[in-house]
Amino acid sequence: MSNHSWSAYSRAGSAMFLVGSLAAVSGVVHDYPFYGGQTARYLVSAVLLFAVALVRRIPLIRPTGREALLFVALAATGLVLFNLFVIEGTKHANPAVVGTIVGTVPIVLALAGPLMRRTRPSGRILIAASIVVAGTALASGLGTSDAQGILYSVGALACEACFSLLALPLLVRLGPVRVSAYTAAISVPMLLVLGLLVDGTSMFRTPTLAEAGGLAYLAILVSGIAFLLWYRALPMLGADRAGLFAGVIPVGTIITSLALGFGLPAPAELAGVTLVIAGLLFGLYRPRPAAPRAVVREPEVLTG
Repeated sequence: MSNHSWSAYSRAGSAMFLVGSLAAVSGVVHDYPFYGGQTARYLVSAVLLFAVALVRRIPLIRPTGREALLFVALAATGLVLFNLFVIEGTKHANPAVVGTIVGTVPIVLALAGPLMRRTRPSGRILIAASIVVAGTALASGLGTSDAQGILYSVGALACEACFSLLALPLLVRLGPVRVSAYTAAISVPMLLVLGLLVDGTSMFRTPTLAEAGGLAYLAILVSGIAFLLWYRALPMLGADRAGLFAGVIPVGTIITSLALGFGLPAPAELAGVTLVIAGLLFGLYRPRPAAPRAVVREPEVLTG
């Protein structure tokens, strides 16, 4: 494995591990108003990401009209609607159902990524994605749902795919820092308006010390560092191979839950993690091309 590949793999895996830790940490901020928490989370993330751009002397390039539309679509789907669909989905379905459906995103990206490049999807990546999805489903578990819960979950799945697919054309010119900062910033007014419509001024209250720590963790690590890591790895790997790392999400959830003292993982969770790792190894393995065989020439026979 080349250093270039290892760098991309480690970034993608670390990003999805941090996203997986969200499930465990979210329990700390469960009682805080949802839209107020999300608005504060992405506001802090945007400020930090713009600070990173300033420190690294990355100039803020003005997006073109097409790029601006992509940013609005990316923030609306990948951040705002994704969170909305997940929250509404859990009102009609067991969280395991939502997690299992959203966990099929590796297959979606394995198909959609190559099609966006106008190439044929890789059979190896599709098989690997299926193994990863099976492992994710096993680790997340199954549950019950009504029709609305399924629809919300499918909507969340589509938004999760958009978070990567809509970002790819933006990353080519603007890079991961700008794309992360612009996307987080654009989501803030969307969440603010939505929160005021749903909860009014009660969307904000002074958080407890634990809630403030949880929101800070989500803002800095899950929405800040994870965004940068993912958007740096995404163009290096392509959406199809990068999508395999979505299987690391339940790994992050299990390890973070263990670290926070929520108990040992169940055997099904460990079996699911094992499947995820097997799928990743299968999908990312690239056999070396066979060395060309030496051509043995017959000695020339001189006749005269």
